Amino acid sequence: VLMTNRCVYDCKYCVNRRSNEAKRAMFTPEELADLTINFFRRNYIEGLFLSSAVCKNPTHTMELMYQTLYLLRNKYCFNGYIHVKAIPHAPDELLEQAGYLADRMSINLELPTAEGLSMLAPQKTRASILTPMRSMQQRISGYRLAIGKSAAMERHRGNRYLDHSIFTDAVHIGNSSAHTNSRNTADLTHITPDMHALLTENTPISVHSQHRFSDHNKTDLDAFSISSTSAASPQNMYGHPDRPFAPAGQSTQMIIGATGETDFEILSTTQALYQNFDLKRVFYSAYIPLNEDALLPAIGTLPPLLREHRLYQADWLLRYYHFQADELLSEEEPNFNVLFDPKCNWALKHLEYFPVEINRADYEMLLRVPGLGYKSATRIVKARRLGTLDFADLKKLGVVLKRAVYFITCNGKTMYPLRIEEESIARNLLDSREK
Repeated sequence: VLMTNRCVYDCKYCVNRRSNEAKRAMFTPEELADLTINFFRRNYIEGLFLSSAVCKNPTHTMELMYQTLYLLRNKYCFNGYIHVKAIPHAPDELLEQAGYLADRMSINLELPTAEGLSMLAPQKTRASILTPMRSMQQRISGYRLAIGKSAAMERHRGNRYLDHSIFTDAVHIGNSSAHTNSRNTADLTHITPDMHALLTENTPISVHSQHRFSDHNKTDLDAFSISSTSAASPQNMYGHPDRPFAPAGQSTQMIIGATGETDFEILSTTQALYQNFDLKRVFYSAYIPLNEDALLPAIGTLPPLLREHRLYQADWLLRYYHFQADELLSEEEPNFNVLFDPKCNWALKHLEYFPVEINRADYEMLLRVPGLGYKSATRIVKARRLGTLDFADLKKLGVVLKRAVYFITCNGKTMYPLRIEEESIARNLLDSREK
């Protein structure tokens, strides 16, 4: 629900910007709380996702949103899910109180780079977004430490089988067992100078993953996270030991296609956000041109929906499949292939790792095979303890053979004679899609 579309900001990409002639409306906290609880009682909804334009000023807007949450939790005893958007420039005290009432909080990054933000939304700054994002991370971590959990949010259980992932390679707040190797100062040109300043102010150590699938030292993305040596107590990190603060974590969202960033820049920013701020999710929104402006795509330009889809696929690979941003893309090839999903495209570009022997490959390598998901990879690891597997077994285990067959062997044999060449495999994959 949008609490109001009255906005004092004039972001060029937003339909609710101040300069647009549009009908304006606004809920009062009582109206919105009453509407939510009645919809909930009728089983129309399971929770509330509350956002708002900036009415009068950020403080006033966040106060109204907090009042809505307070009424729901205390007057109406609403125990359903609440996700609330934090307003940039709002006082930290208001964000803290909202976090104690919400299940999840988020603050939109808006655009992948600071340059894009200053060009299209000059009233917002990167610092006004990253500062509350860091504060929310600290409070979430503080509460988790206070109740005896790890400071870092839980991730998919499959990640525990991986030696390196974007999460295990980051040093999280309060993780006293974490260790870091000697690294060079990170190059955050993909993130923006002010994010670099914000991160380096109290985080002198950069953590960079070492993975066996790439030899790209010249183009590595070094990601910052808080050093274990600077870990603080829950109280110092503002976490309240008795009340959970946004227990479902925090997320963010980026607009895709309004500015000229490459997919590599966007995905590098995504990886850094996961590692630096322990986000649960990064969401992408394909830009739909609605406003006339020389700095924006023309009205009538189709929204980049396929590009948004590819970014979500790549995001999934970062979080579940042990990939890094600079493996999937590079400065030389900065955008995703429109014909193949990111995992399949990576495999075609790295045929030196294939074919993979299903009965011997480790879990980490199985995840890299097109047509194998983390569930089917786990099933394979378990099933082959009982005997050798063949292609019929793989089909029963949920493997998508029409893609996987070009990259695997069973007992040293392919399913049928194949040429392990990029052009040949690409052509067969496209042909199989058309059938």
